Amino acid sequence: MALTAGTPTPGSGGDLPAVADDRREVVEPIIVPNTLWRPVDPAAYDGGRPTQITHLRELEASGLARRDDARWGGALEVIPTKADYVLDLIRMNSLWPLLSGLACCAIEMMSAATSKNDMDRWGMFPFRASPRQADVLIVAGTLTTKMAGPLLRLWEQMPEPKWCVAMGDCTCSGGRYKRSYSTIEGIDRVMPVDVYVPGCPPRPEGLIYGMMKLQQLIKDARGHWPEKPVGPTVPDGI
Repeated sequence: MALTAGTPTPGSGGDLPAVADDRREVVEPIIVPNTLWRPVDPAAYDGGRPTQITHLRELEASGLARRDDARWGGALEVIPTKADYVLDLIRMNSLWPLLSGLACCAIEMMSAATSKNDMDRWGMFPFRASPRQADVLIVAGTLTTKMAGPLLRLWEQMPEPKWCVAMGDCTCSGGRYKRSYSTIEGIDRVMPVDVYVPGCPPRPEGLIYGMMKLQQLIKDARGHWPEKPVGPTVPDGI
């Protein structure tokens, strides 16, 4: 929207908020003062009378309410200005896998979502039945050449940002069907892979560990908070 005659310019203090011209310049933000709202008429809303709530006044007079017992200890006084960091934390703690399975590894994938393992506890939500509602594709099982086309269509229908987890030896490298004429020897030949979970088949705990490493990858993608690992870590030399 272009500036016209009579329109207040940014920072001019007019009645209308500041607007930007076609050059998309940064405008002065509108600051709302942190004050209590008061009606124009003091007698409105049955006001003008002393409050009948006295215990809050006593608590304020005792000084107990002025103690800073917040969990972060003042760290939240600095608000991040880059929303990408906050969005990465939200994505990391709300992964939505796609309900898809190719072979026997899918049984262990489904077991990871049952009440015994409950992968939902770590921010990996129940499987979605539509690729348009998912952001993680867990390829669990042997990928044949005939199934490669439908799998790629599922991957292309998922919105960005999205990630791929290869679960099982057959998915990672072809496994025991590596020399078969009808098997893709590793899904990274046809699509990008972010995390590999080897095993024949891997246990549900292995898939949960791989999903935690995916959360670590999402958090570290922009180089923020590298000193805070996600999930258990493997000691050096193992």
